[in-house]
Amino acid sequence: MRAYYFDNVPGNQRLPHDSGRGVALETLAALGVLYWRIPVDAPGGWEAKIDAIAEERRYSSRDVVVASRESFGEAFEEKTTMFFNEHIHEDEEIRYLLEGSGFFDVREHPTDSWIRCHLEAGDMIILPAGIYHRFSLDERERARTLRLFKDEPKWTAHYRGPETDKNPYRVEYLKAFPAATPQVGVRA
Repeated sequence: MRAYYFDNVPGNQRLPHDSGRGVALETLAALGVLYWRIPVDAPGGWEAKIDAIAEERRYSSRDVVVASRESFGEAFEEKTTMFFNEHIHEDEEIRYLLEGSGFFDVREHPTDSWIRCHLEAGDMIILPAGIYHRFSLDERERARTLRLFKDEPKWTAHYRGPETDKNPYRVEYLKAFPAATPQVGVRA
């Protein structure tokens, strides 16, 4: 995974938008974002490592989804635009990339800057409940992803706005992660 500040230049969301300012894993951790590198061809298999994390964090269900032009068909642009709208969830978002690549952008608090995390096959990321984020495929336009859940999936996206800022999960997130001290120049 490469993590860096998003350049905020208007244009195609599937382009890197790399500002050249790297972000350290410690900065992501201060935001509650967790990361593992588990190669899909790891000795002993990636499944055992994912199972251990799932057991430790009490994830009880999972599925595999494919995001691509082929899988979304005519709804591709609509779906990818929807995923790129800034939102929160009331549960952790847990993703392990099996194939392909894509971007998870997370809002740094309190600067309100976007941090872009470019994930490829073998990367696992956990976003805490209440963090503002968005997702985009990259230029390859394909990701096959294992999703894990604590219980049944809570897929309601709460889009950024005054009401969402008062959402109990957002309020709790801000209490748990009051501020991250940016560490610029180190790439994850």
